[in-house]
Amino acid sequence: MINISQLFKSKKSGFSILEIVVVIVVIAFFAMLIIPGLISGPARARDATRKNDLRLIKSALENYYNQAGTYPATLGDLEKGSTPFIKKLPKDPKTGKDYIYITTGNPPSTYVIQATLENKNDKDLKIKGNDPATGLYIVSSSN
Repeated sequence: MINISQLFKSKKSGFSILEIVVVIVVIAFFAMLIIPGLISGPARARDATRKNDLRLIKSALENYYNQAGTYPATLGDLEKGSTPFIKKLPKDPKTGKDYIYITTGNPPSTYVIQATLENKNDKDLKIKGNDPATGLYIVSSSN
């Protein structure tokens, strides 16, 4: 026989408000940990490309110097000649602009190449000559 009072008892189902709030807080916490890394990833990759580009240009400049006894007046000179020192000059991965190249002396006896990194906390910006405040990454004939 069925007891009438059992028919009117509701079975508890679903989640309480407290359980839902706890789950939302946990998800938000993990999102706060993950999202900044995802957002800064492309900028760090472009910075790595910039640093590699400057090393490549430095290598070509040193090879040029070993053959000519002087540094070129412009980076474009590295692409010229029957055996160019670099096939195609790299450009900034975000802006597409040339890297800054400055020479001193006549004929040029020293140089500085610079790029601006997006990540102002990059560990290489703490090296002497590189400016963390501006993100200026410098490679020169002296280093």
